Amino acid sequence: MGKAWKFGDDVDTDLIIPGKYLVFNEPEELAKHAFENLRKDFASKVKKGDFIAAGRNFGCGSSREHAVLALKGLGVSAVIAKSFARIFFRNAINSGLMVIECSETDKISEGDEIELDLKNGVIVNLSKGEKYKIKEMPEFLLKIVESGGLINYCRTVMK
Repeated sequence: MGKAWKFGDDVDTDLIIPGKYLVFNEPEELAKHAFENLRKDFASKVKKGDFIAAGRNFGCGSSREHAVLALKGLGVSAVIAKSFARIFFRNAINSGLMVIECSETDKISEGDEIELDLKNGVIVNLSKGEKYKIKEMPEFLLKIVESGGLINYCRTVMK
């Protein structure tokens, strides 16, 4: 369970982490600057376990992995969006960040307490008493995310 932070359509990787911070590779350092050009105080307010709820084409723009690392450094449980830029989606899976497609993100408001129920394929909005169907993620992608990313997944498979 966590708080929802709302974003719109076409949130690009430059908005997630400005280019001037690409000199950092540590998720915790990148997290300090997440969304600072859009919401100056975002990084100081988001809590571990919170969610990002967005519109279409989340993570568009450059293919920088730093955007995913910044979100991981914040401790975001998942990014829930109507759709994702393909490179961002795969970078998230490969880095162990849960990304969920849901056509009903407009029903989620800023500050709603929500939880992700993968077993039943829904997002539960505890604040509104509603459930939203999510697009099922293939099992092999879930295993990669649950392993903490592609490298960890490969290590477990190679044993």
